[in-house]
Amino acid sequence: MPVIAADKLTKFGTDLLIAGGVGADEAKLVGASLVGANLRGHDSHGVMRIPYYLDTVKKGETVAGAAFTVLKENATTVVADGHWGFGQTQAGKLMDMLIKKAKATGTGLGTLKQSGHIGRLGEYCEQAAAHGLVTLIMVNTHGCTRRVAPPGGKAPRLGTNPLAFGVPHQGETIVLDFGTSATAEGKVRVKKIAGQTCPDGWLLDSEGRPTNDPNTLYGTPPGTILPMGGQQAYKGFGLGLMIEIFAGALSGGFTIREKPRSQNGNCVFMMAIDPDHLGGAGHFSDEVNGLIEFVRSCPTIEGVKGITMPGDPERTVLMQRQKDGVPLDEGNWKQLVEFANTLGVTVP
Repeated sequence: MPVIAADKLTKFGTDLLIAGGVGADEAKLVGASLVGANLRGHDSHGVMRIPYYLDTVKKGETVAGAAFTVLKENATTVVADGHWGFGQTQAGKLMDMLIKKAKATGTGLGTLKQSGHIGRLGEYCEQAAAHGLVTLIMVNTHGCTRRVAPPGGKAPRLGTNPLAFGVPHQGETIVLDFGTSATAEGKVRVKKIAGQTCPDGWLLDSEGRPTNDPNTLYGTPPGTILPMGGQQAYKGFGLGLMIEIFAGALSGGFTIREKPRSQNGNCVFMMAIDPDHLGGAGHFSDEVNGLIEFVRSCPTIEGVKGITMPGDPERTVLMQRQKDGVPLDEGNWKQLVEFANTLGVTVP
């Protein structure tokens, strides 16, 4: 298993994007975003996405250097069109606008349609937390890609529809970032490329039977990813349904239907809140600090060293990978190397 230093992996990813037709500045932004996901252990949102991203550029489904158009705007809200640009670029622009609105009025609420895949949602929570803001972010697949069947069903009806909450806390960000399915589609794709099986509880085949084979998700007819929640999967599916509405319907984009009305991408819902305009920044900080300390003080059962809070696993992996490098499985690394060879990009 190759292990690549983060700076070398970032340069490699950036070089691949540039060779694939992306401008240098945007390539650096997207490359850093993808490696940022790898550094935090979210390899499903990391550099393994580059061949897919550039394939969509080649097909004209993602537009490098796309315009960002504000369709409606007032003191607190923004409705934007990303014109199928790279999601990391367009979502970052939207969050920049919402940060300014939240600092001025207390709340910045925005939507984005016709955006490419925006990557790790927690990245935008961290962007806002640096300004002392609380965030809520949701995305759907622009009414296109279906992966999750409702409980009792055997055909997909929703995407994996993730959401993220972000809370500033002592110079860091408490980030809760997860899909409403048992796993992210990207994690299944990583297993498929690596030639590995999936854990129990991730997948059903096209007849609704449990399976560990990642290829079934991409078959004809396709399998499905289970909703989050195990025996109470209706909770995960219900949450995914609400996200479909918040992201797809509110944005002016699309929700899931039998025949998609657009290509695959993200409709985005973002909200940034300044605590100082509500109960007060000092009060907010004191309450969050006290709550986190109280939860961490919980007695643990035998074999558990401490209580894990949202964001703790990512911080642990970040420290380790910044020091030791980013490990990539042989299958995904082979794909990147072969892709680099076709583009004439030097492999680190």
